[in-house]
Amino acid sequence: MDPRQIGTIAAKEFWDRIRNRWVLAVALVFTAFALVIAYFGAAQQGTVGFRSIEVTIASLVSLVIYLIPLIALVLGFDAIVGERERGSLDLLLSMPITRPELLLGKYFGLAAALAFSTVVGFGLVAIVLSAQLDLTALFHFFGFVGSSVLLGMAFLSIAVMLSVFASDRTRASGLAIATWFFFVLVFDLLLLGVLVVTGGSYGGDALPYLLLLNPADVFRILNIFTLDDVRTLYGLATVFPRALAEPWLLTLVMLAWIVAPLGVASWRFRK
Repeated sequence: MDPRQIGTIAAKEFWDRIRNRWVLAVALVFTAFALVIAYFGAAQQGTVGFRSIEVTIASLVSLVIYLIPLIALVLGFDAIVGERERGSLDLLLSMPITRPELLLGKYFGLAAALAFSTVVGFGLVAIVLSAQLDLTALFHFFGFVGSSVLLGMAFLSIAVMLSVFASDRTRASGLAIATWFFFVLVFDLLLLGVLVVTGGSYGGDALPYLLLLNPADVFRILNIFTLDDVRTLYGLATVFPRALAEPWLLTLVMLAWIVAPLGVASWRFRK
């Protein structure tokens, strides 16, 4: 593979998102939601204003789990199948470029756009809150931003894989929405249902490992388990073993969620 070919395609995808204001819109959405949560997240308890970085990150984690996977899936579901329907895929492949180069170029360009909007959106929040944050709090916040980028890339990788397998954009969009429902809404309910029905006698020991099969859960654990004040509130201290919650290990799991779907997509696209 020629890195220059990949870089050319990635740059085109990235600047296309810049020109259609997509990056700006997503960044503003992240900034607006994050500021509202930071200052008004405790309004139900009768208090308004920034309280602590731990509470803010815990609230933002819930927002990101719903929002970023959906944005990533919508961004990437037609990456390949859209080119096929428009008739431009054959034209692209007639040029001196291989299928893996085209696939990776599109992925890296979309990933750069998503990462840029995430960093800018939450970075503006860090600037606004910087006067109220010490170095430790800033470290936790930027760790949260970095894990948000990884979460977006994982679901974007899944979206590109779906785009390769789908026969048309309609099916690809349906698969993308179904994927979002499964990982964000259904997966945890299924695990909880099994535990409740069996009274905890079946699947309890395997629960921490089953949670690793969902990138949204990996993201949640990666952020919540590093905050002592919030970990007990979420109950993760009694469910998820500390040895399995090492940040470096969870980061590797998240990277596997990025690489594995791309590998499957590349294999399928070659055929």
